[in-house]
Amino acid sequence: MSSGTPSSTITLTSSDGVDVTVERQVAERSVLIKNMLEDLGDSGEAIPVPNVNEAVLKKVIEWCTHHKLDPPSAGDDDDSRRKTTDIDEWDQKFMQVDQEMLFEIILAANYLDIKALLDVGCKTVANMIKGKSPEEIRKTFNIQNDFTPEEEDQIRRENEWAEDR
Repeated sequence: MSSGTPSSTITLTSSDGVDVTVERQVAERSVLIKNMLEDLGDSGEAIPVPNVNEAVLKKVIEWCTHHKLDPPSAGDDDDSRRKTTDIDEWDQKFMQVDQEMLFEIILAANYLDIKALLDVGCKTVANMIKGKSPEEIRKTFNIQNDFTPEEEDQIRRENEWAEDR
């Protein structure tokens, strides 16, 4: 039972103590916040979001605002969505942020339980990796190779089945 109209607003408090007012319908794209609102009722109290800072929270809210009228996702059974790395144009532009922000958005989407945003973030990373060699991937993500040549050789042999031929 939902008291309050869809246009009502709620306040979220970011990890760095900033209050952000947002439409309830937008905030409810997050399963976590939707469940918290159902548990709290219409107390009017700010909802703490301890794992997400203001900058990231505002990006997540921007995405949720754009997608607030989207139908709820079909859930985990939606194989066709999972098998493609296609991202619509608005989402592609939205994800054109520095790597730190990209990974923070993915972590926030996971924490807030916004599956569609988590999908977009993960597909963005998948597209950054697609077709690249391990060396190129390391360079892209600034990852140091800590394998010895022997370890690398062993891994290559164990995973020959996964190589594109």
